[in-house]
Order: sequence, then C-alpha cells, then structure tokens
Amino acid sequence: MVSVLVVNDQSLQRLALRMLLGAEPDLHVVGEATSEAEAVRLSAALRPDVVLVAGLPSGPSDTLETVRHLTRRGRLPRPPEPADSEPHTPRVLVLTPAGHEEHAYAALRAGADGFLLEDAAPDELASAVRVVAAGDAVITPALTRALIDAVREQRTVRPLSRTSGLDTLTGRERDVLVAVASGWSNAEIAERLSIAPTTVKTHVSNILTKIGARARVQAVTFAYESGLVRPAA
Repeated sequence: MVSVLVVNDQSLQRLALRMLLGAEPDLHVVGEATSEAEAVRLSAALRPDVVLVAGLPSGPSDTLETVRHLTRRGRLPRPPEPADSEPHTPRVLVLTPAGHEEHAYAALRAGADGFLLEDAAPDELASAVRVVAAGDAVITPALTRALIDAVREQRTVRPLSRTSGLDTLTGRERDVLVAVASGWSNAEIAERLSIAPTTVKTHVSNILTKIGARARVQAVTFAYESGLVRPAA
C-alpha cells in the first residue's frame, strides 16, 4: 500500500484527489495539507511514501518552496520525528498548472521526483504516484520540451571540478549516467551496455551517492548542468 499526503489549498480539489486516489486498491491518502508549514508538519508526523503537491495560494513559487522544505533543502524548521525512527524524506510529485511549464526545471532542482499537468487523466496520476513511490521519476511529455528549453537556456555550465562530483565517477558510471539522462530504463541500459541489470542498479546507486542526488530525476538534472550531457539542438 502506497501512502499519500495531498497538498492543496482548495477543499473541492483535495476531495477530488482523495476520491480518485482512494479508488485505487494500492493507494491510500493518509492526510491533507493546505499550506507549506502544514505539509512539512504532516509529512514528518504521517511519514507518507509520496507527497502530492497540487497547488498552493501563492501559485508555483509557493509550490517550489514547499518542495524544498519537504526534501530538506529549505530553511523552514522541521518538526521533531519519532526518536526510534530514521529521518523521513518523502517522494514528491507535483501537479503543474498549464501555462507554468517553465517551473518544471526549478522544481527538479528543488528536489521533486515527478511532474504532471493538472489535467492529467486519473489513471495517469495513479500510475505516476506508484512510479514515484518506487523511487523512479515521472515527467509528463507535455513538460519535457519546457525542461529541455530551460536546460539549454542556462547561461553557464559548471566546470568539471572536484566539487562537481563528476571526477568521482568511473568511466562506466559516466556511461550509465549518460544513459539515464537519455531516458533509458535499467533494462535498456543493461542491454545496450552489455552488463547485468543488477550491475546497472549498483552503478545507479553509486552515482546517486557520489553526486549527492536522492533520485534518478536529480541525476538527470546533474548530467545536463555539469555538461556531461547536452540537449540536442
């Protein structure tokens, strides 16, 4: 059972999301939050697998701050967690309003694990929650173009210095990172690089640790920002 915390400031939208997700046998909405502070507090108390951020009063900018705090990158004080448990950082899935696609890149950098447009089909949303809960990333095709454009428009590319993390990767790990950034699945990487699927998983885990990323979607961002991978013209 995948537990979900819904974050939205509109009561009718929260109800709709609760009913939609609750209709799935393997998804369970454990709570609802209407503000950034409440989202952080309930995340610490309820320890959901996924936090679905679907809209806040200040719009996309408020959503970005919420993502940062949920993924421990913001400065909002975190509530105390049970003494007998490990610190909890949920997976974060963002529903983005149409017309704000450019915020996808900023949300990636803030730590989000996936994006869908608000008009996504119910089965698409349920599937995205499952994928994000499993530790993978989801980016709806409608946002991919905006993400690529945002990367391309970056004025500078970080040098490949010791602080970049690239120098700590082996040659094979760089190959795997390029493949991940190209959108290949683990099975595709294993086939194309002629290595075992379990070896791919080990390489991906090592890459995330070395570059300080917590999920594949952040590794993709890192690959583009560092210059290891460049968007096609």
